Amino acid sequence: MLAKLMSFLLLGIVRFLTGSQARWYGCPPKAEQRIYFANHQSHADMVLIWAALPEELRGITRPIAAKDYWTKTPFRQWITTAVFNAVYVDRQATPARPVAPVAAEPTGAPATPSDTDTAAAGGPDPSPEAPPRAPTPEELRSALPESDPLAPLVRALESGDSIVIFPEGTRGHGDEPQSFKSGLFKLAQMFPQVVLVPAWINNVQRVMPKGEVVPVPILCSVTFGTPIQLEAGEERRPFLDRARRAVIALREV
Repeated sequence: MLAKLMSFLLLGIVRFLTGSQARWYGCPPKAEQRIYFANHQSHADMVLIWAALPEELRGITRPIAAKDYWTKTPFRQWITTAVFNAVYVDRQATPARPVAPVAAEPTGAPATPSDTDTAAAGGPDPSPEAPPRAPTPEELRSALPESDPLAPLVRALESGDSIVIFPEGTRGHGDEPQSFKSGLFKLAQMFPQVVLVPAWINNVQRVMPKGEVVPVPILCSVTFGTPIQLEAGEERRPFLDRARRAVIALREV
């Protein structure tokens, strides 16, 4: 009950200070499993997206929260746990175990002496071995160590929740987001069925500038764009650059 009351209070405060306007430009607000990925300029980003979502989506969407910052005091930890249902992540990355390609299942009957003799005599070559197949999403998830910063996000997605992430990994200070880190790409590989929705957060850094304690009322908005997906065979950096461009494009909408 206390968490519910705090939720209403925070929602009122955030909307009073920021307006918290949600603009669904490329997709409707829909109760399907999604990964919302956005630019990151303030610790208030998590709160603004939470406030911008409709009530029916807030209950199934978990924002990520930097563990070192949001657990620094008991109140911060309580509010991110009880009100936002946030996923804590460690900002210090731990290398994941590499996942080797899996050898393809053999097809057909094994070679017989007559096959070898035919090839040696100038006949047709034996069938080449099938190339190793790429690991499945399930194999990628099982190879992820518990110490990896993505592990809590993977558990949240496996339970059916939607999440909000900031692929820059740290707060930006320019007009455009910094280069995206690999987490979004890995999650897209592990959960190909989850819808990837870009979002642009506007003006929130002016509400709570870095180092300031008292927020300033400024009209803010969150624009949600057209979903993207990881294409077959698409490499990490081209995908991340394309995802970043999808976020930046919403700035002009």
